[in-house]
Amino acid sequence: MRLALAYRPCGGPLDDANPLAASLYLASFAVVAFAFSNPIVLAGAAGGVVVAAHLAGAGPAVRAAARWGLWLGVIFVLVNAITAQRGDTILIRGFAAPVLGQIDVSAEALAEGAMLAGRVVIVLMAFAVQSASVNPDRLLRKLRPVAGRSALTATLVTRMVPLAASDYARLNDGAALRGPAAAPVGRGAMARRLVAGSLDRAIDVAATLELRGYGRGLPRATDTGRSRHSWRFVAAGAAVIVAAIATALAGGGGFDPYPLTTVGTGLATWALALSLPLLAAAPFIGTGRERR
Repeated sequence: MRLALAYRPCGGPLDDANPLAASLYLASFAVVAFAFSNPIVLAGAAGGVVVAAHLAGAGPAVRAAARWGLWLGVIFVLVNAITAQRGDTILIRGFAAPVLGQIDVSAEALAEGAMLAGRVVIVLMAFAVQSASVNPDRLLRKLRPVAGRSALTATLVTRMVPLAASDYARLNDGAALRGPAAAPVGRGAMARRLVAGSLDRAIDVAATLELRGYGRGLPRATDTGRSRHSWRFVAAGAAVIVAAIATALAGGGGFDPYPLTTVGTGLATWALALSLPLLAAAPFIGTGRERR
């Protein structure tokens, strides 16, 4: 079964664009999530990521990331509610926790935890769309002239991790077929066998790379494919970042959880939030025929 985050060629504008341009476009929404805690702005960034995922055909990836982020967000909210002993609106007073002692849970601490969780979910969704929509081989090929060893390492990791998972599944099945009288196979024995197999495979890979001439340096040839859609995504990503900077300079997007939660609702805040889904859809306008 193919994972939801696995890359699927869809032939759309985002898949056809330069992988660096596509990555910049999607990373711009993560930048907004890192820069702002305002729930209105975060809702706009989440809407932008969802629009990009829908138009790029990465709906399953963004839904999977949202599910994982939801559980992670619950942990963020609970941890922040216990550790952040601030806020004037006390919801639970005198809660006794081991080691930590007496805990007061405030509405402001819950609000801050929810904003942290929202930022994490948006970043996860943005990179999930990037993983499902941007060709990893083309992206690593673009990075090879800049960081050849790192690109090669990342390429090998993306190939070897699934092999290690397959090895573990086969070893687990083999251990289950040894019969009821056999001694149980512990985690230590499984880990030693996996490490030994990985080292053997690493030696084979190193020998293969040497035979293929990787020790002589990087070849000059690189991915020279051009796309007329790349400039659209570069412009959209740059516009998102510029809009975020302009909003910050204008004093918009404010959020202060303590001592009472205050949320900025000015014109600049709403303008940024409403513009993010529009900027996400802008690169896809007029490309419907090519996508079909």
